[in-house]
Amino acid sequence: MTADLDRAPAASVARRIGGFALRALKLELRIYASIWRLIARRPAIAPGAAGFGYHAPVITILWIFIVLSAVEIPILDLIVHRWPVVRVVVLIAGIWGLTWMFGLLAAYLMRPHTVGPEGIRVREGLETDVLLTWDDIASVARVKRVDEPKTPKITEADGARTLSLRMQHETIVAIELERPTLVRLPGAAPKGGEQFVDEVRIWVDDVDGFMAAVRQHI
Repeated sequence: MTADLDRAPAASVARRIGGFALRALKLELRIYASIWRLIARRPAIAPGAAGFGYHAPVITILWIFIVLSAVEIPILDLIVHRWPVVRVVVLIAGIWGLTWMFGLLAAYLMRPHTVGPEGIRVREGLETDVLLTWDDIASVARVKRVDEPKTPKITEADGARTLSLRMQHETIVAIELERPTLVRLPGAAPKGGEQFVDEVRIWVDDVDGFMAAVRQHI
């Protein structure tokens, strides 16, 4: 019995480490896939669907970080050029960091929300990708809400659970669901993993165009 108890925590830790490593690998691959989509001008939009960006509130910040990362590489190289090993390590880390930031920008540009025959697909950055079919959706409304900083993505009020994909703490579209609907979020429970939600709130840059596309289906 004691041996079984000793193995259980070790197995749990191993699963967590394995899950983290797998998630990190997927993120890395999506970085390069997003850059390829940007170069090829092939956004992730299904046939017959329309894409709607959500990056306007953060695009300036992303570009600032990209420029600073690019400027940082030659400055650090100048500082550590006397130590070849350190210089190589710093150079690799700098190029990787710049690539990562550019890939994140590409993900915001190439992975938009979509409205199409299958339903509404809501996204956020590199990982979040949730499909809400038209059978799942009860109503879609333009409702602006500003939440407090550090508010969890999943909130509960009056027994209803809401998933909020905010931009700068704001959402502007509320998608009410017919019934508690299972969605899969990045990471593990309780913040990620499989969650039942009754409503999804998102930010859309072109909310008028988004609502017009929705009206074509419901």
